[in-house]
This record gives sequence, C-alpha cells and structure tokens, in this order.
Amino acid sequence: MSAKARAVSVLLTPFFALFVVVMVIPVGYAVWLSLFTEKQSGLGFGGTHTVFSGLGNYAAALGDPAFRDGFLVLLGYCALYIPLLLAGALALALLLDSALARARRFFQLALFLPHAVPGIIAALIWVYLYTPKLSPVVAAMESGGLGLDFLSPATALPSVVNIALWEWIGYNMVIFYAALQAIDRSVIEAATVDGAGAWRVAIAVKLPLIRSSLVMVALFTVIGSLQLFTEPLILNQGSGSAVTSSWTPNMYAYTAAFGRNDYGLAAASSVLLALAAALLSFAVTRLSARASRSGRTLRSARPLRSARTPRSGRASRPPLTHPKGRP
Repeated sequence: MSAKARAVSVLLTPFFALFVVVMVIPVGYAVWLSLFTEKQSGLGFGGTHTVFSGLGNYAAALGDPAFRDGFLVLLGYCALYIPLLLAGALALALLLDSALARARRFFQLALFLPHAVPGIIAALIWVYLYTPKLSPVVAAMESGGLGLDFLSPATALPSVVNIALWEWIGYNMVIFYAALQAIDRSVIEAATVDGAGAWRVAIAVKLPLIRSSLVMVALFTVIGSLQLFTEPLILNQGSGSAVTSSWTPNMYAYTAAFGRNDYGLAAASSVLLALAAALLSFAVTRLSARASRSGRTLRSARPLRSARTPRSGRASRPPLTHPKGRP
C-alpha cells in the first residue's frame, strides 16, 4: 500500500467508524426490531414474550388510517412549506445581494437569529401566540373584529408551516447569500453593460449560477420536512388543538413506542418513513440533474454570433495585412 493510500485510510477510518456506530447499527437494529412483536400469554394475566411477526408490523402500520393520514399531512406540509421557504429565502438573499441593499450585516443577523432559538423554545413561543385568552396577537385580532383559531383543523397546518418558516428561512437565506457572493462580479457587470436590468440579472444570470445551492437546500428541506416532529408535538399540548398524537408519521411512531409500548410497530413505521424519505430524495436529485442537463443542452444549442459578423449577416472584410505577414 502506498503512502497516499495509507494516509487516505487513516483519514477516512474515523468517519466510517462513526458512521457505522451512529447510522448503520441503529438502522439495522430498527429493521430487526420491526420483525418482532410482543404477545401476552393466557388471558393477559401472564407475562409478555417476544415472537417473530415478519412483516406483520409493516402491515399493521400501513393498515392503520392514522399512519396513512400522517403522510397526507406531510404531503400538504411539503406542498405549502417547501415553495414558501425556497422562494422567501431566495428573495431575501437576492435583496441583500442587490446594489440597493444597506446594512447587510444587520439584516443577516436579524433574519438568522430565529434559527438560533431551539425548536422546542420556538414552538412554545408560538403556542403562546396561538392560544386564545393568552396571546396578545389573538386579542388584538379579536378587538379588530377578526376572530381566528390558529389551532383549528383548518388552520393547524398553516400554523405549523409558519413556525417552520420563522425558524428556517433565515438559515437558508444565508446559504443562498453566500452562493450569490461567490459569483464572479465581472459576469454581473457584463450583463449590466449589455442592458440587462436588475430583475433580468437576478433571473437569467444569478439563479442559474447558484443552481447547486438551490438543489442542496431543496434536498435538505425535503428530508427535514419528512422529519416533522417537534412543532406539532408541542402544539398537541395546546388546549383545543387539532394536532393529534399521531398527526405525523414521526408522532405516530413516538406514540406507539412510548405511549403503547409497541416498539415493533414504532420501528416498522420508522423504517417506512425512512424509505419514503430516501425515495423522495432520489426523485429530487434525479429531477434536478435532468433539469441541469436540459439547461446545458439548450445553452449549447443556442447559436452564437461571431463578434466579427455584423447583424446584416454579411461577412466582415478581413483586416489588411502587411506583405510580410504583420498587421
């Protein structure tokens, strides 16, 4: 083994060891646990014993309407949250990157601060702001003749989306702003000299150059959306809340494990959620790669006009040369 190969092995060994300990072993144990279930002997007065159930826990999870409804909630959450997050973070980053922006450092810090608040604390803050007879926001709305229950079945999902946006839009804005700052300024100056306005520069120049950052944020947002747990768990404690204990698949697994002590069902539902996250992540990466390839194909197929060819289509006269070959 060469010295370079030994150095690579030494540097990669801690990563793979940590990956096996915190990722491979827990996932393998969850899959193993999902194949067993607890049975009580006799009429329920005896002790419990573990029996092999195969795919029984998976069938029980998929056959439970509460588990399936949790995926419908996640679908609505992703459809509402992901476009708002990407559009909002990108718009804020473009505004900070524009020439008209002032006090960039202040606004970066102000927009990033909500992300520094722990998720549980943020959820508790918004529960206070959502709860009637406690929230000054609700009281102000009621005094103005606008009564709105933020925890009703119709508004529970937008309320959770609002909390997530408040927490994460500043974080993703920083990622987009860093990508925009890495763009070569000469490219933007060239587009401006060619007559492109600020809106055209943002759409036609800046966005294609930060495509990789957009894909990365979209991928991480999709994965994070499927792991929705903290905010609805806290909202579930609110009085009159429409958020139930099995509102999302993560909450369903949590309730099955620590509420009903059914660890096999909890492991099976967690594995199913992990598979859904893997499939959705794969779809996002494939779609982004296909869009990137089609964009490159269109750019390569676009006809280029030579700098020496006038718009009339007539070939320009070659420059006069010296008899000895010098211009």
